[in-house]
Amino acid sequence: MDLIESNLLALKQLEFDSYNQDFLLTWEKSRDEIEALLLTAEIFAEMHRLKKPFRLFDFGLAISIFRDNSTRTRFSFASAVNALGLGLAELDEVKSQIAHGETVRETATMIAFLAEAIGIRDDMFLGEGNRYMREVSAALREGFEAGVLHQHPAVINLQCDIDHPTQTAADLFHLKKHFGSLEALRGKKIAMTWAFSPSYGKPLSVPQGIIGLLTRFGMEVTLAHPPGYDLIPEVVELARENSQSSGGRFHQAESMEEAFAGADIVYPKSWAPYKVMEERTALLKQGNREGLKALEQTCLANNARFKNWECDEAKMKLTKGGSALYMHCLPADISGVSCERGEVAREVFEKYRLETYREAGCKPFVIAAMIAMARIPDLPTQLARMNA
Repeated sequence: MDLIESNLLALKQLEFDSYNQDFLLTWEKSRDEIEALLLTAEIFAEMHRLKKPFRLFDFGLAISIFRDNSTRTRFSFASAVNALGLGLAELDEVKSQIAHGETVRETATMIAFLAEAIGIRDDMFLGEGNRYMREVSAALREGFEAGVLHQHPAVINLQCDIDHPTQTAADLFHLKKHFGSLEALRGKKIAMTWAFSPSYGKPLSVPQGIIGLLTRFGMEVTLAHPPGYDLIPEVVELARENSQSSGGRFHQAESMEEAFAGADIVYPKSWAPYKVMEERTALLKQGNREGLKALEQTCLANNARFKNWECDEAKMKLTKGGSALYMHCLPADISGVSCERGEVAREVFEKYRLETYREAGCKPFVIAAMIAMARIPDLPTQLARMNA
């Protein structure tokens, strides 16, 4: 039995119904839905490797709304929708009627008449990004239920202030491939640690997404950061509850060295403190440019106190066998390459560079799977027909 057939068989054993459902936070999805997502992504990846098309749609649009810069996620979304048979349209808010006061409710409806999916990246303002996605979804639901829209396009979270589902699901896909199965991840130790960056204001969504997802699979998840670089408290508590339910372990450490000790996987990534992001959002809403400049200078000075939080060769030697898997959502701040001092030493990144590219390569298939699960009824049957 080949990979596609075995995955189709496994898919049919799961209990899930994601049709007409958005994908906004991984922890809103059941364990079976997450497993189905990975199995579907693997099917798509294998079909692509074999040069077999997986065009599940004959027509329709996928619309992207990027309120922050993006390379990997933007092109992954474009690749995914193209492979599924959808056309891509990007909403440029500057060129739209939003600039003239058009409401979110109206914009969402106007762009959705022939749309199957709307991917949104809105990660800059704490308390705003996920709320905006839900506002778009509510408008689409209203339009569908009132008969204005023929269907309810799926809203796909391409990164918000709380979670980055396409990234963390791709990370889990990568880990499943690397270690052989989801069951093989049980008991594996991952160090999700803050790392120094010469910039400030990086979103909290990746570390929050990692601890919110991987704690569901019986892993030993260690979160480490300097004093004051806290994540949203509710997400940290969620990770703790997940680990108790899954038989794993969630632990917080005060140093990168402690987190790296005996780790099977390391994920050093910079983020801004939760309280700073709250303050930043308030200043942005006020249009307080001077306040933002002052906040940036304060934060950069504070970051500089922790330049030793760098993933270097000495710290990697502390990991299991001295050869833990290094992961990053990219782009990484690479010391001596993209910056003078950053998240990871040049030697470490170069050693794992191709591995991080493989990690990134999981994302188009994960996004395609999210859309397919949300928009194709009885997906296992449709996939089996496509593979016949």
